[in-house]
Amino acid sequence: MIFETLDTSGHEQVVFCHNKDAGLKAIIAIHNTTLGPALGGTRMWPYKSEAEALNDVLRLSRGMTYKNAVAGLNLGGGKAVIIGNPATDKSEMLFRAFGHFVETLGGRYITAEDVGIDVNDMEFVFRETEYVTGVHQVHGGSGDPSPFTAYGTLQGLMASLNKRFGDEEVGKYSYAVQGLGHVGMEFVKLLKERGAKIFVTDINQGLIDKAVNEYGAEAVGLDEIYDVPADVYSPCALGGTINEETLERLKAKVICGSANNQLASDAMGEEVQKRGILYAPDYAVNAGGVMNVSLEIDGYNRERAMRMMRTIYHNLTRIFEIADRDGIPTYKAADRLGEERIASIGKLKLPMGRGTPRFKGRVRS
Repeated sequence: MIFETLDTSGHEQVVFCHNKDAGLKAIIAIHNTTLGPALGGTRMWPYKSEAEALNDVLRLSRGMTYKNAVAGLNLGGGKAVIIGNPATDKSEMLFRAFGHFVETLGGRYITAEDVGIDVNDMEFVFRETEYVTGVHQVHGGSGDPSPFTAYGTLQGLMASLNKRFGDEEVGKYSYAVQGLGHVGMEFVKLLKERGAKIFVTDINQGLIDKAVNEYGAEAVGLDEIYDVPADVYSPCALGGTINEETLERLKAKVICGSANNQLASDAMGEEVQKRGILYAPDYAVNAGGVMNVSLEIDGYNRERAMRMMRTIYHNLTRIFEIADRDGIPTYKAADRLGEERIASIGKLKLPMGRGTPRFKGRVRS
């Protein structure tokens, strides 16, 4: 059945990686390389089954194709998942074994950090392959991409506020932030700096306490976040939180956050529009991290990265214009923008047309 699935999803390549000694069970999915090599993070998660892991990596890698295209990057879409508990199953051997598999792809796939993975894990991967982004600054890398993802989310938020309310004054509005991981907490910090009212929730009580004590947020229960009277709902954890049950309860006029795959289904995108809620498509909003690490390929520069983050505002504005022009929901407008770019550039290049990544200024030890 897998080839039938790939026919439908449009994937170019799926690699199953196994090393018994290292305890490695991983899947790398390359969705599309029309714009360049596939860049996307590696997620470590205790999947309940191999089928669940496969479905996740196929879904996430396809999303990266659209994210990189809309972000204006000369990169295709890919993703990897490692089956395991990030709290108990990490080891140097595991990540070096994974790095070996990345190396065998010869640059068709470039990895980075994602859920369950940090810069220290990437250090081990980097010992086995050059095709890693988000490596430590001592190697000429950019380090943790989370602050850039959060700053990019802020740019998307400002574009959304301007579209919905006619201004960009972040501090005038209230926010229901679901998830206080690396990106979510940084986003809360940026909101606080602008004087916003913030409601927060997370499965980790320590993170909630930090948001309350350091940033003046108001804590609510995991299930109560959908009921708070906030202007903006900001999902910053795992996906699928906008569904039939939660949408009935949302008070927000805007949905804008850093989580991937926020809509449980396309039908939810249609329903959000019917209810007059402005949805900022997730992969356009949260592109700051991939924009930042992509600069490592040609030689990293932080100032250039910060300038690039600000293009997210203009990308969202363009998506809203397409939605109005074509009379379609914003999630479809984002897809249309990405597909148009892939189609136009595809007329100029063959897959992987940019060749092997260069990674200027990087030092491996």
